[in-house]
Amino acid sequence: MSKQFGRYALIFIILLVLQVLVLNNIKLSGYINPYIYILFIMLLPFETPRWALLVLGFSTGLTIDAFMGTLGMHSTATLFIAFMRPFILSNISIKDTADRKGNPILSMKDIGWFVKYTMLIVFMHHFVLFYIESFTFTHFFSTLFRVVLSSLVTSFFIIIGQAFFIRN
Repeated sequence: MSKQFGRYALIFIILLVLQVLVLNNIKLSGYINPYIYILFIMLLPFETPRWALLVLGFSTGLTIDAFMGTLGMHSTATLFIAFMRPFILSNISIKDTADRKGNPILSMKDIGWFVKYTMLIVFMHHFVLFYIESFTFTHFFSTLFRVVLSSLVTSFFIIIGQAFFIRN
């Protein structure tokens, strides 16, 4: 168990450093903001208890909020995807959902499944985050455009990053 804890702590630190030092400085015309720190919540094991998902989701978002000064916006969005993750996994999983052990990672036989999973989680996160940030529906379509573009770029980064770690 301590080996698993160390592994996830390392993933958390790497994603946090990458997000804070590199990706927070990438803002292409104000519409594309990649947030790959949510990969930490996405890669947690299938059998993670719901209460632990919520605590880890909130903690992850709160850590990003502390570095970005966003006053709970990331905490809310990350808590939302941590809450929705079990429902998403149960609805898009392939046949052997009851026997699932391990992590929802990209593998050569389940590429389509992982892409769907990533796109759903990322879109939901970005939708909540950007609409909380704008806090109005006055610019609904420009915010939606920002959500879609940022979701595509973030999903691309996550899938490419996962492709580097596929074990054959």
